[in-house]
Amino acid sequence: MAPRRRRLLATVLFVSGAVTLAMGVALWDEPARLIRFAYQGQRLAAGLDRASIEIDGTRWVYAYSDDAPAGAATVVMLHGFTGSKENWYPLARRLRGRYRLLVPDLPGWGESGEKSGSVHGAGVDYGYRAQAQRVARFIQALAPAGAGERVLLGHSMGGGIAAVTAAGHPGQVDRVGLLAAAGVYFEANGFGERVLAGENPFAVGDEPSLEHYLGLLFEDDGARPWLPWPVDRIYIGERRASAGFEQSVLDRIGRSDEAFLPGASAAQIDQPTLLLWCRQDAVIDASAMEIYAREMPQAQAVLLDGCGHMSLMERSDRVAAAVNELIERGRPR
Repeated sequence: MAPRRRRLLATVLFVSGAVTLAMGVALWDEPARLIRFAYQGQRLAAGLDRASIEIDGTRWVYAYSDDAPAGAATVVMLHGFTGSKENWYPLARRLRGRYRLLVPDLPGWGESGEKSGSVHGAGVDYGYRAQAQRVARFIQALAPAGAGERVLLGHSMGGGIAAVTAAGHPGQVDRVGLLAAAGVYFEANGFGERVLAGENPFAVGDEPSLEHYLGLLFEDDGARPWLPWPVDRIYIGERRASAGFEQSVLDRIGRSDEAFLPGASAAQIDQPTLLLWCRQDAVIDASAMEIYAREMPQAQAVLLDGCGHMSLMERSDRVAAAVNELIERGRPR
C-alpha cells in the first residue's frame, strides 16, 4: 500500500475511533441520549424537522413539516398520557406532503419540560383546561387564521385536551379528531378501576411493569416498539424518575372535578369531527366513542378491529385515511 493511502486510512480510522469514543463517553455521561438519538432517527425517517418556541412563558418543542401545497390545512397532533410527539411519527409520515404538520410534546412532557415531582415548581396545572389554553395559544402562534384550516387531532389524554380546546376556542380549531379520547365514562375495565382507586396503571419501574405497560397499550404485537438492551433499562430509569410527575397529572385528569370535562365539553363542539377507536382498546374502552357520538351528531365514527389503544401506531394507514376524510369532507372539489 502506498504511503499516502496508508496515511489516509490511518486518518479515517483515527477519526472514526475518536467519534465512537466521544459518543461512548457522551452516552456514559448521559445514557438518555441513546433514546434521543433513536427518536431523532425516527423523526428524520418521517421527514420532519424540529423546532422550539416559548409562548407565555411555556416552552414547546415540536416536530413539523411545511412540505405542503399553498393553503393546505395545518394538522396539529396531541399525544396521550406518558406519550410524546414520537407516537405520531408513523401517521405523520403518511400525511406529510399533503398537509402542514405540527407535532408537539405537550408542556410538561418529553422535551417540552422537566418531568419531576415538582413539575416545573409547585402549583403548575397540567389538567385539561389549563393545557387547552396552552394549545390554543400554540395554534394561534404557529397556525394563524387565514393560512388554511386548522385540524386538531388528539389521542387519549391529548384527545381530552383537543375536545376542550375545540369547544372553548372554536376560532382556533376548524376540524377535530378524537382518537381513543379520555374524559368520559365508559364500560368498566381494569385500567379505569385502578385509576379510580388512586393507582397509575401505566407506572413503569422494572421489566415486568414495562411489559405490562406495553401490553395495555398494544393489541398488535407487530406494532410494539422494540426496546433492546440497554434502551429498555434507560427507559425504565426515566419512567421511574418521572413517577411523581405522572401521578400528579393522573390525579388531575383522572380523579379531579375536571376528569370528565372533555365529555361535558363535547356538546359545544360544532366543528366537523372524527371519532376513532379500536375495538380491543384495554385503556379507554370503545364504549367511550358512543358516549362522545351522542353529543356530536356531526361526528364520523370509525371503529377499527385488531388493534388496541395505539391506533395511530398499530393502524396508521387506516387512521391516515380517516384523517384525510375528515379534512376533505365538505370541502369544494
